Amino acid sequence: MSAFFAADLPVLFAALAAFCVNIYVLADGFDLGVGMLFLLAPRNEDRDLMMASIEPVWDSNETWLVMGGTLLLTAFPAGYYVLLPAFYLPVMFMLFALIFRGIAFEFRLQAGEFRWIWDIAFAGGSLLATLCQGLILGSLINGVTIENGIFAGGTFDFVSLLGLACGAGLVGGYALLGAGWLIWKTDGPTQVFAREIAHSALILTSGMMLAVSGWSAWSVPEVAARWFAWPNIAFLAPVPSLTVAALLTIWRRIWIGREAEVFLLALVIFLLGFGGLVVSLWPYVVPRQITIWNGAADPQTLAFAGTGLMIVIPIVLAYQAHAYWVFRGKTRHHSGNRYVTQALPESE
Repeated sequence: MSAFFAADLPVLFAALAAFCVNIYVLADGFDLGVGMLFLLAPRNEDRDLMMASIEPVWDSNETWLVMGGTLLLTAFPAGYYVLLPAFYLPVMFMLFALIFRGIAFEFRLQAGEFRWIWDIAFAGGSLLATLCQGLILGSLINGVTIENGIFAGGTFDFVSLLGLACGAGLVGGYALLGAGWLIWKTDGPTQVFAREIAHSALILTSGMMLAVSGWSAWSVPEVAARWFAWPNIAFLAPVPSLTVAALLTIWRRIWIGREAEVFLLALVIFLLGFGGLVVSLWPYVVPRQITIWNGAADPQTLAFAGTGLMIVIPIVLAYQAHAYWVFRGKTRHHSGNRYVTQALPESE
């Protein structure tokens, strides 16, 4: 194996890891958002419709979370062994929250008198999972304590004001994705509810993005230097500019735009935000401690894992795209208490 190829492998796997995390955030973000909006819906019929709209695809969305974690362990073991103990509690709480959401999908439809319990489990699990992801993100930006190559911080080091701000931002962002999804996939009173709640979600998202960006630049000098040093500021200025443009466009399109526009523009905002995060943290797998080259596995392991990924990722993308295609169209009441996603043009 050539030295040039061996040096490029960690970069390739870092890109693959970023791809998996990004797909997870985009795909699972909207169904977590729908879950967080669940108890705010005014009618039980709205909640039935909301759950039915994501039921065909929610489990495949979480495939990317498993793949991202496995990829981190395989490709960057040094980073994995530092980050896992640092984020052990929020990761465990997030996994339990996702489990409760999965159980709620199965039990809520069959429940009668105690359906409210599963409503709370579904909404609470969605909120808890989102907050845990925000705490992890805030800790990544702040950095973790390492001594002799291992995590040396405290159990609750992941709790910080920046992490709480990131959690609030993700709550707003996922809620915006969820509202955009409901605007696209439902109609009638449920769609009206989604349009109304999208305004509040957009305001929270905008405020927290501004707060997190300013706080990160103020509290982490390396982040400020990356963004504001010349000539970086000239090359990176389009990222915040496009983000502001997308946020303003969503505000105008909530009521007058095409039904898919709010959802698609929310995806663009997350892509831009993720791009900004990559700029702030590059080239570290553990921020300002372990680079992707220092933390990568040996070239033989990377080559072996890469061969498997070349097979697995296209298959996952194909079956997920097929699922979305099969269940395209509006989710509507079908018969009795059933709701189905009709594979029909939205105009029908």
